[in-house]
Amino acid sequence: VEGKHYFVYCRKNANLQATEEVLLDVNIMAEGHNYFSATGFDVSMDNKLLAYGIDMLSRRQYDIYVKNLETGEIYKDKIPNTEGQPVWANDNLTLFYTSKNPVTLLSEKIKRHKLGTDAATDKTVYEEKDPTNYISVSKTKSDKFIFIGSGATLSSEYRYIDANKPEDIFKVFQPRMKEVLYDVDHANDKFYIRTNLNAKNFKIVTCAETKTDSSAWTELIAHNDKILIQGFDLFKNYLAISERKDGLTQIHILNTIDNSSHYLKFDEAAYAANIAYIPDYNTDVMRYNYTSLTTPNSVYDYNMVTKEKKLMKQQEVIGSFKPADYETERVMATAKDGTKIPISIVYKKGYKKDGNAPLMLYGYGSYGASMEASFSSVRLSLLDRGFAYAIAHIRGGQEMGRYWYEDGKMMKKINTFTDFIDCAEFLLANKYTSKEHLYTSGGSAGGLLMGAVVNMRPDLWHAVIVGVPFVDVLTTMSDPTIPLTTNEYDEWGNPANKENYMYIKSYSPYDNVTKQAYPNMLVTTGLHDSQVQYFEPAK
Repeated sequence: VEGKHYFVYCRKNANLQATEEVLLDVNIMAEGHNYFSATGFDVSMDNKLLAYGIDMLSRRQYDIYVKNLETGEIYKDKIPNTEGQPVWANDNLTLFYTSKNPVTLLSEKIKRHKLGTDAATDKTVYEEKDPTNYISVSKTKSDKFIFIGSGATLSSEYRYIDANKPEDIFKVFQPRMKEVLYDVDHANDKFYIRTNLNAKNFKIVTCAETKTDSSAWTELIAHNDKILIQGFDLFKNYLAISERKDGLTQIHILNTIDNSSHYLKFDEAAYAANIAYIPDYNTDVMRYNYTSLTTPNSVYDYNMVTKEKKLMKQQEVIGSFKPADYETERVMATAKDGTKIPISIVYKKGYKKDGNAPLMLYGYGSYGASMEASFSSVRLSLLDRGFAYAIAHIRGGQEMGRYWYEDGKMMKKINTFTDFIDCAEFLLANKYTSKEHLYTSGGSAGGLLMGAVVNMRPDLWHAVIVGVPFVDVLTTMSDPTIPLTTNEYDEWGNPANKENYMYIKSYSPYDNVTKQAYPNMLVTTGLHDSQVQYFEPAK
């Protein structure tokens, strides 16, 4: 709503022409609060109740509430200190949720709540004993099963019950295996599993409801060294698969009735597309998001039968913005070991590559998170003033597949930093900019990247913007009481191990500050940030 700060969450019955019904007006709820976040909305199967989470501090500690959508009443049920992602059983009375440790903020227990009872009496249905694992609870697309997921960086495990029988004891789907990841959904009478079991870039397999361990898995989509399977969305008759090839996303549609398949076509050289959440299990319409460095965020409905695309909504850009006024490039820098690193670049037409123009280089490079070539309206301010903006798709992300991630973590983490420096050197050598006009930015684990590269090559950058940076890796990873630490041993290493300790010490920004001419820096932090504690950026 124009002039307001928060979202209004609404629904319409059956079609978009129906009368709009407001579920939550967060603008009203947030009045009188300095901070307010509402998340994790789940509507009961009878469409009468809404469960949701509220955080009023910005610490990601959510209290869960329930609203009667017919009367507007907020029930007295209040479930404190959760992840804020409640899940309804099919009886419209029972909620499952993830409970957090109030000190470490780790998700430790899955609990069951019955409407009208005191949350203090909620039964724990699963407790995670391994502090390196994250846990969650979810429901299958078919609404038939409730799943508890437990996962670390390199392994995962699921438990499940019939959603119609919330009192049942959760059964293990497939016991966790060393360095094997899998996730599950359900359609018709089958489970669909994405896994890296003997498949570095993942494959998709299926199994019957009656036998779920890996010995009963049947291959549906084979492993491919050149294509990373990122995820999938299930429908009654279709499977929509998100894949990544040559650093770009593609959407693969499989008809599960006759096994015919096809790909959506995208025309731009650099773009980002992902499957959007659509709760309707029985539909033939798949929804996806599309964007590029010059195309505003767009939502499409795609009919998987007729192959027709329909633009449902596109981000409005205030002012005189025209995509045709801007140009994009996708180039490849060469790393010191010969690896080709993709760089996505955007600038306004008329940008001269004579070394005199300013350029902002962005990077992240951790957790296998891929930095997409997506649109940003605030970035236009830079482009319209003569900047180029570049994204370095460095190792540690997953842009080029699972191998790309594994070459930029643990004892290969240094590749993330040297890749970024090599991308900067490429841009300088090709006169996109000069050292006097090269700027860089990164946040959180990307703030670690910033800290490392300014230590290693302070001469490259005129200025650096560092958001909530993770810069004291050695101390933080040595303290298991800090949120995230134990979950991240497989990402950075455990300093209790001497080899890990020495390797982390070799790059940890706080441990490698020396007397040298550092570039101009803007460092920001969040007082209550649970992921990067305020004292990291302060350091």
